[in-house]
Amino acid sequence: MSTAQPTIVLLHGFAESREVWTAFTRDFPDEYRLVTPNLLGFGTNVHDIRDYSMEAQARYLADYLRQRGVERAVFVCHSMGGYVALAFAERYPNMVAGLSLFHSTALPDTEERKANRDKNIDFVQRHGVEKFMDSFVRPLFAPSNRENLIDERCFLEELGKATPQDSIIGGLKAMKARPDRTEVLRHARFPVQFIIGKEDVAVTVDSLLPQISLPAESHVLILENVGHVGFFEKPEVTRRAVLDFAGRVFGQE
Repeated sequence: MSTAQPTIVLLHGFAESREVWTAFTRDFPDEYRLVTPNLLGFGTNVHDIRDYSMEAQARYLADYLRQRGVERAVFVCHSMGGYVALAFAERYPNMVAGLSLFHSTALPDTEERKANRDKNIDFVQRHGVEKFMDSFVRPLFAPSNRENLIDERCFLEELGKATPQDSIIGGLKAMKARPDRTEVLRHARFPVQFIIGKEDVAVTVDSLLPQISLPAESHVLILENVGHVGFFEKPEVTRRAVLDFAGRVFGQE
């Protein structure tokens, strides 16, 4: 067992910020050190960003963690945060004790998905971020949650609307360009957790099922009536799953 304080790094998704984790982590045990950076272009980290690629994000994350004395951690990563974490794990595998892909995937965009990214970029350029977010967030929730979780939906919309247009476009281009990283899963020397929403239209359950057998140690949670934001849609269940996973990882070290 490591003598250093067990650390959990939580990475937010596209058009989000570290604030998405505030309520989710409120009841985490004090035994864990929590690190919640804003990725390049998001939250307060929006100045002088020239490269939004997953590789640039991974390099930034490595510097950010080293400056804070983090040598090794469990990474809990929502959506685009998972794309960043996979690029990070590819380059800095010894810093990864465990990886929780929270509605995320190692697959690249399909051709259809790439075309949709281009349409979104065009829409943002023509109509602005605010109108884009008005239509972007709602489908991330399962249909049964879209009216029940209005406060959460509005919260995500406001985070997105506060994001600079350059960051929205840069993030969309970077996600479109990301490569296949299933080999990172296949060769992972750390446990991998998959948290999957059955009604996730962004990262579908069918696309994830072939991936769960790739890591040597895989933990899977598939959630009914959950879309792409399980930390809002099923906070208690997903919180317990993340803490159980972290406890198992750190207990093995």
